[in-house]
Amino acid sequence: MGFKCGIVGLPNVGKSTLFNALTETQAAQAANYPFCTIEPNVGNVGVPDARLDALAAIAHSAKIIPTQLGFVDIAGLVRGASKGEGLGNQFLGNIREVDAIIHVLRCFEDVDIQHVENRVDPVSDADTVETELMLSDLESLEKRVPAAQKKATQGDKEAKIAASVLGQALDLLREGKPARMTRPKDEEEARVFAQAQLLTAKPVLYVCNVEETAAAEGNAHSAAVYAKAKAEGANAVIVSAAIESELVGMEPEERMVFLEEMGLHETGLARIIRSGYDLLHLITFFTVGPKEARAWTVTAGAKAPQGAGAIHSDFERGFIRAETIAYADYIALNGEAGAREAGKLRQEGKEYLVQDGDVMHFKFNV
Repeated sequence: MGFKCGIVGLPNVGKSTLFNALTETQAAQAANYPFCTIEPNVGNVGVPDARLDALAAIAHSAKIIPTQLGFVDIAGLVRGASKGEGLGNQFLGNIREVDAIIHVLRCFEDVDIQHVENRVDPVSDADTVETELMLSDLESLEKRVPAAQKKATQGDKEAKIAASVLGQALDLLREGKPARMTRPKDEEEARVFAQAQLLTAKPVLYVCNVEETAAAEGNAHSAAVYAKAKAEGANAVIVSAAIESELVGMEPEERMVFLEEMGLHETGLARIIRSGYDLLHLITFFTVGPKEARAWTVTAGAKAPQGAGAIHSDFERGFIRAETIAYADYIALNGEAGAREAGKLRQEGKEYLVQDGDVMHFKFNV
């Protein structure tokens, strides 16, 4: 489905180091979690999901294909980006093209790595980036909202919707709050709001890049970021770019030993990937057979035909029904045959909401 997370941050916060480790580590993790470079700063990585391996083991699948999430390494931002300073226009344009923002914040002290503003204050750094995005949105809406209001007075229905929901976003921005705090009152407002492609409407995950010794528990800087995230209703994760870089090229067994020595149970990158997936309100369903076990991505709330469409547009267009087994039933009953015998294989129609973990087989006719 092409979901992409943009990795942003000020210069010298470890953003590109994390991106490189993310893509290279995933490339090294064998067929389960493949990586492919689309173009120089864009990479797709497999979303780790132990359920896929369990399903494949039962079905004796020859191939395992995880769902994918795209990451884009976006050029570092400087103050004045909203006015075109530095690579401002390119930076803002790249953010507009992604679905969510992974905001890397420097939460480590190192005299050998200069901070662009000569101090380590991740909350201030986050505010700097957010301010530039808000200024860009503010400039856009201060032109669009009056125009929509004028058309609304002339009876234009679409303009009336835009004036309402975008006007709410403009008020928030003028108060120094991001547009993602806007609450559309119905589906029509939600549609118009999404079409506006506001930069601060995108969901944000804060990534606290800490020193190696703080990778397990974090530090005072990361604690401040977590407090900020909680106040905003956002999420945050702790990661050490230095550790993740060391993991690149290690064999899986060696990697696990290294992580345990550092007091970690999994890589920080795995947490970033999973959190990015959750950030977009995505869920996973599976197709399983002897040839392959495969994970597919849909947005939470998707109906069965949309799930079929994630595989191929013909499946959605000619959808008849979906043979569905809950993940827990598939595992407990040792596969499709056992689930069928136990009456756990269900026939679901067009109104069925796909559930995370569903094992599905679609019937269609085109």
